[in-house]
Amino acid sequence: MTDRFSDGSLDQLRTFLAVYRAGAITAGARAVGLSQSTVTSQIRALEQQSGRQLFQRTARGVRPTAVADELAARIAGPLDDLARALTPAEPSTPPEPVHLAGPAELLATRVMPALAPLVARGVRLRITAGLTDELLDGARHGRFDLVLATTRPKGRALSATVLADEEFVLVATAPLDVERAPLIAYAEDVPIVRRYWRHVFGRRLTVSPAVVIPDLRGVLAAVLAGAGWSVLPRYLCAEQLASGALTLLHDPEDPPINTSFLVRLPGTSTNPHVRLVHDTLRTAGPSW
Repeated sequence: MTDRFSDGSLDQLRTFLAVYRAGAITAGARAVGLSQSTVTSQIRALEQQSGRQLFQRTARGVRPTAVADELAARIAGPLDDLARALTPAEPSTPPEPVHLAGPAELLATRVMPALAPLVARGVRLRITAGLTDELLDGARHGRFDLVLATTRPKGRALSATVLADEEFVLVATAPLDVERAPLIAYAEDVPIVRRYWRHVFGRRLTVSPAVVIPDLRGVLAAVLAGAGWSVLPRYLCAEQLASGALTLLHDPEDPPINTSFLVRLPGTSTNPHVRLVHDTLRTAGPSW
């Protein structure tokens, strides 16, 4: 499908990639130093050559189509390699900070301890916590160098590597009746607990949460304080389980597993520290 773009000029492809990453015609025009009308003309020329639509206009800018996602994945690496080859090296300039995003709990308890030694080596980090869908959208538009995602991104625009498998466990400070004791949950619709119930017990959860805390570390704290029971990732409460501060209420042979992914937009960064952070996390992930 993307072979239909083979007649596009190098300038048109560069312009397309700038708009794709910026998420707007105006911002893309600034990135390549062209007028908005010129950028619009070049995008239309590419669309006419291929007979395929690249962008849909929205209130906030433009949204790439699946065709645009595929084209960006194909040309980003070669165009960025060409840009690096044509840009004079500046060894005296320190690398830019690495922008990393992911779930707050994973960032705090696993990611930062793994990356701490890199800070002493001159790596600068900018960390953003949030929900996976929002963070993946930011990665597509170049706002983040790396994203730790709880689901594999759709489409071909982003490159995803399996990072770790996290096991979910049903815990409290002591044995109790989960049908009667208070449930401490991450969200009102208790997605983690509902998934555990379907996977382990094969039935629908009928208990409503007594306490809702939108941070799994807060859920852990509430359970440790004796407020009730919950379902948590094992990595988050492994120490408390080992010490006896928490008790497994159920130990299934096939516990529910959630896979996390390390995601990046291929070819978007010339920063060597992005690769260093990426490789460090890939090495550390399996031990989580």
